[in-house]
Amino acid sequence: MYIAIEGVIGVGKTTLARLLQPRFDAELLLEVFEENPFLSDFYSDRERYAFQTQIFFLLSRYHQQHRTVPAILARGRPLISDYTFAKDSLFARINLKNDELAVYCQLHEALAEKITLPDLLVYLRASTDTLMQRIAMRDRSYERNMERAYIETLNQTYEEFFSKPYDNTPVLTIDTDPLDFVRYPEHLDLIEARIRAVLDLPRPAQEERHASHA
Repeated sequence: MYIAIEGVIGVGKTTLARLLQPRFDAELLLEVFEENPFLSDFYSDRERYAFQTQIFFLLSRYHQQHRTVPAILARGRPLISDYTFAKDSLFARINLKNDELAVYCQLHEALAEKITLPDLLVYLRASTDTLMQRIAMRDRSYERNMERAYIETLNQTYEEFFSKPYDNTPVLTIDTDPLDFVRYPEHLDLIEARIRAVLDLPRPAQEERHASHA
């Protein structure tokens, strides 16, 4: 079982992946983004540093997924990831153009053929207002000058992408605006239940006990 979680910057992908890990007794694969040496420069001058940033992310994500995902699944272990390989191309469509975009797309297409697809993609949706609030709350230094227009564009791009079939991978869309799965366990229970229903997995033991006493 391989579950990938996706959504715009600040929506809560990593937090949800960490919270779901023990509930599914799964291995965890987290995106490595802070190692990108171009990231802070990119947020200061997106046009100048976009190509370097995107190529670094593309190769880093490829090496991580190509090595790690098949090895974990071969051991028969469930896996939860806080990103998909496909997400990188969404950023490229926004940040690159002309020859740079063409070069990027050719490389992404070649590498994507060697990537294992998830059994389920959980798409976390949120309004731009909510995303901006969550980005401000986590207060990462390189995100402090994040432009609302950029997040709005990303949000629209994600919505368009996940409104269509994703390589025959089932997509579970969850509106996170009314949810706080960190503070309220029942919100996390709801997400877990929806995932189990899509994947046709048995209910957790605690829920089974509650049902038997009902």
